[in-house]
Amino acid sequence: MVCFQRKLGCIEQTTETLLHLSPAEVDNLKEGINFLQNKSTGKGYILYKNNSHLKACKNLCKHQGGVFMKDIEDLDGRYQGPFAFSWVTVVVEMDEKNGLTLLELNPPNPWDSDPRTIEDLAFGEVQVTYLTHACMDLKLGDKRMVFDPWLIGPAFARGWWLLHEPPSDWLERLCQADLIYISHMHSDHLSYPTLNKLAKRRPDIPIYVGNTERPVFWNLSQSGVHLTNINVVQFGVWQQVDKKLRFMILMDGVHPEMDTCIIVEYKGHKILNTVDCTRPNGGRLPTKAALMMSDFAGGASGFPMTFSGGKFSEAWKAQFIKTERKKLLNYKARLVKDLQPRIYCPFAGYFVESHPSDKYIKETNIKNDPNELNNLIKKISDVVTWTPRPGATLDLGRMLKDPTDSKGITEPPEGTKIYKDSWDFGPYLNILNAAIGDEIFLHSSWIKEYYTWAGFKDYNLVVRIWSRVDVMRHVVKNGLLWDDLYIGFQTRLQRDPDIYHHPFWNHFQIKLPLMPPNWRAFLMHCG
Repeated sequence: MVCFQRKLGCIEQTTETLLHLSPAEVDNLKEGINFLQNKSTGKGYILYKNNSHLKACKNLCKHQGGVFMKDIEDLDGRYQGPFAFSWVTVVVEMDEKNGLTLLELNPPNPWDSDPRTIEDLAFGEVQVTYLTHACMDLKLGDKRMVFDPWLIGPAFARGWWLLHEPPSDWLERLCQADLIYISHMHSDHLSYPTLNKLAKRRPDIPIYVGNTERPVFWNLSQSGVHLTNINVVQFGVWQQVDKKLRFMILMDGVHPEMDTCIIVEYKGHKILNTVDCTRPNGGRLPTKAALMMSDFAGGASGFPMTFSGGKFSEAWKAQFIKTERKKLLNYKARLVKDLQPRIYCPFAGYFVESHPSDKYIKETNIKNDPNELNNLIKKISDVVTWTPRPGATLDLGRMLKDPTDSKGITEPPEGTKIYKDSWDFGPYLNILNAAIGDEIFLHSSWIKEYYTWAGFKDYNLVVRIWSRVDVMRHVVKNGLLWDDLYIGFQTRLQRDPDIYHHPFWNHFQIKLPLMPPNWRAFLMHCG
């Protein structure tokens, strides 16, 4: 294994040699998939050959660090071709003798540019207050910043509802913010009901999002929410708020087309919020941040609770969910141990399937407990942990000076309502129900019109999905992404053969057109 460095300004980029093949070994490569291994390191690589074109990736799944496959026999005829190389890619270089080298380029860390000296924090100077789910209110000197405000209404159509009762002054807190960061377009982070309340009082509040392939606010014009100061920023570039405060948005390594995370720096102290990123910034993150927060719960998918038939017995689903929860806990604990923040806070997982019609989902979709994760972290590291409650405030200056300071964390007043016990279903279900009787669905040709608009083609594919009629028709009418159906638990699925078709689901969850179908023209043609 060889490393060399290239100077980029005052920051160095490293290039690592992962594997070398002799000309004879290159000649023996077969068309299609080749499973390779570096015998000295034990690490595996997958190389795809298509005539003279070569493409390679690490044999490493980005989701939780497991191998993509153990050996070539694992393919079992189900491999879908080069799609797998959207995982951890490496560079293929050929020399003049037709030898082959696999290289990994490690660009410089963008947060290391223009480093700042760490200054002492006065007590009360930096305060972090938890509101709900993934929403934090940060006081940073004389500035206020809010993350991902979801404070009212459901997410994912009617599937997710807030577990926690937000502080009664949540709207005032949002209105007083100097800027808001929204990590991605999922409705438990980009909540139009919440933003609608805010926009009626401060339509010009500065909102910052990353420059993702699928714009975070792609549906703003159809939402009816009037916001006038949305700022789309490039990844890995410091955004200067004032002399002491700046922030940087980074993309996810697994879902770069839609997911982001953020580093906030005040007086040299970093606050790292990885939000929902499966592999934030491809796994390259700053170490020793003052505060780190991330998701923890799991259960943010319709799999396998909404599946039936074949192997999907209740016992199989229960065991799968238990295993996945444990894997997620271990992954998050390892990440915290590796990054060594001074303080860690699990958040972005406090939701509940509260509508009575989702009783089965609520009972089967068991999620991780934040205290369980924090206890695991304490066993393997010295990181201080904080399980937040709505309205609780962490004083960063106090906690950094003395984590045992009784005034470091201020809990909500005694008697404060922590968990919601009722939800206002009516207004939101009425919106969904309104789509059922829409005129477009009187014409059976709406099906062809919709899927032609969707643009998914070139596959001979049959998908059997049962969906709640109100949600399905609402999604169709408004040209929404299918996350409302799938993550929102609004479907029941059967697969035969039992194979996940990535191109289909990726298209309907990410790639649909930005503008909804032209139903007015459709009705004129039908008339």
